[in-house]
Parts: sequence; C-alpha cells; structure tokens
Amino acid sequence: MDSSKSSTHRLCHFFSASLLAVSASANALTQDITARFVPDPASPMQNEFVNTTPQSGVCEWHAPAIPHCLAEGIFSIRSNDFHAASNATIRANHVDPRQGAMWKVPSEWRDLQVTHRETGEVETVQVRIAGIGHRWDLSNPPGVGAWQLPNVNWASQWREAPSPCKGINYIAAANSFALFFWIVPENAGVCSRTPGTDIPTFAYSNIEYAYAIKTPRPLTMSTGQYTGSLSYSMGPGGDFDFGDVMIPRDNQFTFNFTLDVQHSLDVKIPPGGNRVELVPQGGWQAWLNHGQKPVRLFRDQTFNISSSSRFKMRLECEYSMAGKTCALLEPTSGHGVPLNVSVTLPNGLEDANGPVNRRPLLIDGSGTELFQPAFYVDRKPGTLHFEVAREHVEHMLTGAERTYSGNVTVIWDSEV
Repeated sequence: MDSSKSSTHRLCHFFSASLLAVSASANALTQDITARFVPDPASPMQNEFVNTTPQSGVCEWHAPAIPHCLAEGIFSIRSNDFHAASNATIRANHVDPRQGAMWKVPSEWRDLQVTHRETGEVETVQVRIAGIGHRWDLSNPPGVGAWQLPNVNWASQWREAPSPCKGINYIAAANSFALFFWIVPENAGVCSRTPGTDIPTFAYSNIEYAYAIKTPRPLTMSTGQYTGSLSYSMGPGGDFDFGDVMIPRDNQFTFNFTLDVQHSLDVKIPPGGNRVELVPQGGWQAWLNHGQKPVRLFRDQTFNISSSSRFKMRLECEYSMAGKTCALLEPTSGHGVPLNVSVTLPNGLEDANGPVNRRPLLIDGSGTELFQPAFYVDRKPGTLHFEVAREHVEHMLTGAERTYSGNVTVIWDSEV
C-alpha cells in the first residue's frame, strides 16, 4: 500500500511474511476569533495554537505600542460598529466615577467551551479583555481642553492611564476628538477620568480592545474544528461597564471562537520493507551445518513516523490464531503457527504506561488503544517486530521441507 501521507489519518501497511469577521445586529456586537494548529517540522517542540484573527488598532498600526502588546501577549482589534453617547452633562471635577468617563471591563479570565463540530468533543478556552480604548468626540467649545486639570495637561490625561490601567504613551487628537488606548491588567477594577470643565455632550465612535486567550493543548485534540461563543453584557453594571452617563448602543458583546486543528500522521516503510523474511539469529548456517535448531525466527522492520495526533494501532490478518494474533500457514499440511507482531515507537510517542517498547499488536487492538505524542514527532524511526517463538519453530522444522507464509496489515488510526 502507498505509504504517502493520508488525509484521513488512517494508515495501513501490508506485509507479506515469508479567525476576522465583525457584524452588528440589533443590540448586539459580535467578533469572530480564530486560531489554528498545524504541526511545524522546523519547531517540533512549539505545539501551540496560532491566533489567525486579523489584528487592527494599536498593536498592529502604532509602532510604539507593539512592544507593549508583545510583552503582554495581547492582540488588539478596532471596531467602528460600537457607539456610546452621554445621556447627561459630564460635570467638571465630579467625585463619582460613574458620572463621567469610566471603564470596567472583563479583565479576569473566563472559561468557554468549544465543541468539535463532528465528534462533539469538548475543550476549554480561556479569554480576558486586556486593553481598552476609543475615539471620543465632544463639541468645540469646550473642545479637548475640557480635560485640562490644574497642573495636568489635558493630553497627558489620555496618553497616560489612571490606575489600575496602564498607559502606552499613545494619543492621536484634534480640537474636538482624540484616540487613546490603555492596557488593563488582570482582575483590574475601574479606570476613570474627570474633566476640569463641564462637557455637555460626549461620545465614543469606536471601540478598541485588546484580548488575551489561553487555548487547549492541541496534541490532545482531534483533527477538525472546535467552535464556541462567549457573551458579555454591556452598559451600566454590565461586564463592559462605562458608567451611568456613557450608554452604549449595544447591550451585548459576543465573541465567536473557531479553533482549527490540522494534525499530521504519516508512516513510511523503506522500499522493499513490505516483504518480510523471518530468519534465525545469525542466519540458517547453524541449522544447516550442525542441526542446531533456532531459538526463534524473527525480523525487525523499521519505519519512519511523523505524528502530532493521538492514534491507535491494530492488525488485520490473512490467517489468525485464537482470534487475536496473526498466523503463518503451510498450505500442504494446513499447519499454522502464531506470528507475534509488536511495535516500538520513537521517543515522544507514549501511552499510559510510558515509552512504547515491543508493545504487542493484536487483531482487536487491545493494549494499543491510545498512543499520545508529547511533542510533534517528525520522521523519527520506529520498529515493527515479527517473530515466531521457539516452541513453534520446532514444529516447523520437523519432517519435510515446508514454507510458511501469510499476509499482515498493520493499521495506524488517528480516529481515537
């Protein structure tokens, strides 16, 4: 059988023994987040999802912000589908943060379940909001100078951030608007700003947020797509809380997650390796010249395996013994002997008992139901062991010359 890579990840060898789309709907803001895992032969130890959601905003467009984003492990998105407006005048020097420009975002880690579209397997993704920003607009007068405080320049109010938020030295502004962005630490509380002059009308014409995600370990997942959603409430007292004066148009923000897992399972047998000849240790000379019966007949056949996925193994046999093992048959007499087949896998492929060394392969697959990569194994050698034990060799060598043969199919199957 062709030993090239199989897209179905079920490999048999026959032996003859002789994430950007943004949309807005009524009262709801949505964002698609996508990530993908494809094993990389150049980096076999880096087995993680790669965020494939198109970035926008400061982490993508503002060079001074990029080191901050990389250090925090966050991604930014700017959406013009968000809008919020004041329902009252923002009073100068107000004491209650809820009466002005304030933000409390879901900066704590939250779990969401993603489900395999075909198998129903469930995994957990964690996400948190790690940054917030907007373009804000106000009438002129008073203009941007309304945010001036005694001994505090108006721009520094936004270029820098109030605790617990952290500024990244970013602002873009004109007379009646400004864009800003702050990093929000994990489990942060309220961040707010107070003007020095009354602001009759104030509005946010976009939202810019950063998020961080923790994805499952892809090597334990099945090939295919996992999907799930997480919804946040928006508005006074919600997950995204902008205070009692700044009221968002949408009252819900939903993140739709798609994790795409593209595993590799590839087994290659060297040319001619599909035909296996069992011989004694050191060949037949001891038997032919001195009548010394062999201890066993065997052949070790190497193969190269690449795997980032779970898989199981089993046998299919032309002839079988006791329903579990393959057999070799002498056609004239009809005499058969058990053929023991076992496997040794390279470092990095293990089962619940640890490294796999001469693990017996059986027709029903018992004992080889799950092999798991500790890391991406790329073109590493393993061995199939074929053997007839001594007690059966003695029966084979009595009487007339005989030839025993049989076909064995070894199956590597990632549908675990």
